[in-house]
Amino acid sequence: MYKWILPSLSEILAENQSSVAECSPAKAERQWRVSLAATEHLLLNTLAPASVDTTQGLVLAAPAPLFSQPKLTQSLQTVTFTAKPFNPLALMPFQMPDAMPGAGYANAFVNEEIALHESVLPLLAADPLGAEQFCLVFTDKFRLVLVLATHKNGKKTFSFSFEPEVVQQAWRSLGSRVMLANPEFFARLDALVEEYSPVAPDYRIMIEFSQLLLQELTEPEEIRDSLLGTGDKENNPCPMPNSQSSNPDVELLQAFAHEVRTPLTTIRTMTRLLLKRRDLDASVINRLKVIDHECTEQIDRMELLFKAAELETTTSAKSSKTQLTPMSLDQVLQQSIPRWEQAAHRRNLTLNVVLPQQLPTVVSNPTMLDQVLTGLMENFTRSLPAGSHIQVQVIPAGDQLKLQLSPQFGCKDSNKAATPATPPIRKALGQLLMFQPETGTISLNIAATKHLFQAIGGKLIVRQRPHYGEVLTIFLPLEVSNKQKPVVKS
Repeated sequence: MYKWILPSLSEILAENQSSVAECSPAKAERQWRVSLAATEHLLLNTLAPASVDTTQGLVLAAPAPLFSQPKLTQSLQTVTFTAKPFNPLALMPFQMPDAMPGAGYANAFVNEEIALHESVLPLLAADPLGAEQFCLVFTDKFRLVLVLATHKNGKKTFSFSFEPEVVQQAWRSLGSRVMLANPEFFARLDALVEEYSPVAPDYRIMIEFSQLLLQELTEPEEIRDSLLGTGDKENNPCPMPNSQSSNPDVELLQAFAHEVRTPLTTIRTMTRLLLKRRDLDASVINRLKVIDHECTEQIDRMELLFKAAELETTTSAKSSKTQLTPMSLDQVLQQSIPRWEQAAHRRNLTLNVVLPQQLPTVVSNPTMLDQVLTGLMENFTRSLPAGSHIQVQVIPAGDQLKLQLSPQFGCKDSNKAATPATPPIRKALGQLLMFQPETGTISLNIAATKHLFQAIGGKLIVRQRPHYGEVLTIFLPLEVSNKQKPVVKS
């Protein structure tokens, strides 16, 4: 019987660690998510400010790109491995390959130059690496490998290592696969890996990663059990805790968000690779840009659903808070307002945003605030009839900043009596979601949305007013040094 020679990454880590315990899928996946979140924060904290011309690291991942923060996507080169590669011929039927992919690694690549900055490489169906999710990180400050493996018995294991030799072995195994498929691409990739010397990370990096892991944990007893290695009621001890939530709605939403996000991320990556080609017709480019936009919009939406599900597993406001920092609201709004206008235009609505001449500094989470506001505006526009007008007003309110969304409906004829606004029909779907039959929209319910705003330091108030409909008001805390500064309205 044919035996696969190249080891999988989980096998490499298992050989170099004293023990790797098998866990239930939910527990191992929780370990993977917590560690990825800690890795993302570690990268954000250790990388220099993003620069268009500067590459500060390399990420090799499977089965989809793992980091979507703009600072990381601009600073890191990414190569994604997948057992189910997206077929670019679906968008470009006029290009015929020399051989159908799948006969071997050498034929698995489409016959075109591979862009190193953001590439997708296929794995053979027989490769055991296809049953693993992994992430190899190479920077000047540290090297790291994380692996989530699925075994034939249905169990999963998660393991990670900062050990330079272990990471190097993982790269050799992965690089061997690339070399078999495309020696020239391997040479470029290997040279890039060698730019980040395999030195042991500074102890402060290890301490920071450990602290970030603890911040991601949600229960005090989980932290205790992870440190003592106790507390698992099953016979499969795991080094890191699983979410304590046994709510099937939350678990289903987490699984749904993950399963939707993964293929969309792969499609977006391949779309951006195609957009780098210089031989495409203008109409093809426009369609690819639409695909990129729609994928990004739905990926952000799935990330928001996933975050909402994670927050539901926490038991205290303190444990559910994300990392908050003083931030410029003006920068967030400059990015968000064009997306709000696009969402309104798609539904034949008009939008007017009234801002003060100077926006003070608020305390929140920049990335999450952008996602939450965009998600809120998306749901808000879906609930309004065509022809409506949306007023967005930002004004100071004591030691907070108030952002209010209010609709104005239909006809402006003063001779006609104003018709009371009819609130949209919404049906609950479990604990976190709601469904609007008129539009077919599934979105987070008000309670879950309020929880998201609490997690980023803010507060959401929803009021139903006659003739106005639903009015949404968001309050964000001002930075202490800005609380006494007057803000002049336009």
